[in-house]
Amino acid sequence: MSNQLKSRPPDVDDEFAELTLGEMGAQGDTLAYHDGQPINVFGGIPGEVVVARIVRYRRKRKRYTSAVVTEVVEPSPHRVSPPCPYFGPCTGCQWQHIDYSHQLVLKREAVDRHMRAFPELDGVSVAEPMPSPQMFGYRNHARFTVRQEGSLGYINRVTRRFVRVDDCMLMSAGVNDALHALQDRVAETSQLSVRHSMATSESIVQPTLQNHEIPLESGQTHYREELLGRLFRIASPSFFQVNTEQAERLVLKVRDRLELTDGETLIDAYAGVGTFAALLAPSVGRVIAVEESEAAVKDAAINTLGIENLEFHEGKTEDVLSTLDSRADAVILDPPRAGCDIAALEAIVRWAPRRIAYVSCEPETLARDLRVLVKGGLTVEHVEPVDMFPQTHHTECVATLTAP
Repeated sequence: MSNQLKSRPPDVDDEFAELTLGEMGAQGDTLAYHDGQPINVFGGIPGEVVVARIVRYRRKRKRYTSAVVTEVVEPSPHRVSPPCPYFGPCTGCQWQHIDYSHQLVLKREAVDRHMRAFPELDGVSVAEPMPSPQMFGYRNHARFTVRQEGSLGYINRVTRRFVRVDDCMLMSAGVNDALHALQDRVAETSQLSVRHSMATSESIVQPTLQNHEIPLESGQTHYREELLGRLFRIASPSFFQVNTEQAERLVLKVRDRLELTDGETLIDAYAGVGTFAALLAPSVGRVIAVEESEAAVKDAAINTLGIENLEFHEGKTEDVLSTLDSRADAVILDPPRAGCDIAALEAIVRWAPRRIAYVSCEPETLARDLRVLVKGGLTVEHVEPVDMFPQTHHTECVATLTAP
């Protein structure tokens, strides 16, 4: 295998070294030692012996050392040939060289490692991950960097080198069709976002482009996505899961774990465009949804029209929760990558709801927040990884907690 970078920026110097690779690190790179110092190695698998390019680079007056595998001396049995021609120069996918079944093993190990970091979570077991129905072509959203007179591509995480990409294997056909139409025609901007729904065939291309040669509409304010048979309006600044088919399975997982019944009150504490609130409202007596983003709240107002047992509160979750006087029977926590504010967790502890489903895209902050909830008297029943992001080290999790 060759993951050799084709060139390097002027502030990077490098050398080659044979390395024995240790466990996976936080960025999906293997850990190794070179000259007695720990380094991250892109393109490896734990246990392998490789030849790697040692990349020393400067960023914001600090020096860093990383490495990229250029030759595999002793391969792992889980190594496969990466199907994408950009793998290596492009670091958007970290794990295309790893068999998918072993990617799931590594993701479970990573989640478990974060749980083990806290003594309070010592008895928590991590389930086998729910695999994604699609290993490629699953993403409905791409963010491209524009360079070199309109070329679209990505920035290498290690070297910061621009890599032109004419087709991205993680993206849906609709996103790649837009990429083909826009390539070499968007020099007027430096960043470009494409979102496309496979269910509705609607798209957003942002920003608004002035080049009349572009055969696509751009500057749309929103598009519609379909989840479990319900349409959701999504504005360009609003968050929505990038793997739509797996997002449907995630919603059903949360519904099942909460064991919702008629007459109960459900709080959706980071409601976004109203996905969980709208889809789970038929299962309960009352839904209280909380969201800070003004754009998402506007979307949610449309997405929840006609749902009579749902009320929406705009504001920071920790602020709104402190003002609610009704006790929740069930709570969904689906915060951003940074996790929950401590005040929000303290409010949950005071309420001691019957069941909590914590949906997280960052296992490290999930473990940190679970520790707070456990110290407050709640019990973690399940931690279940859900693979929303095949070929990358990222993983979603659903943690279920109960009150005594």
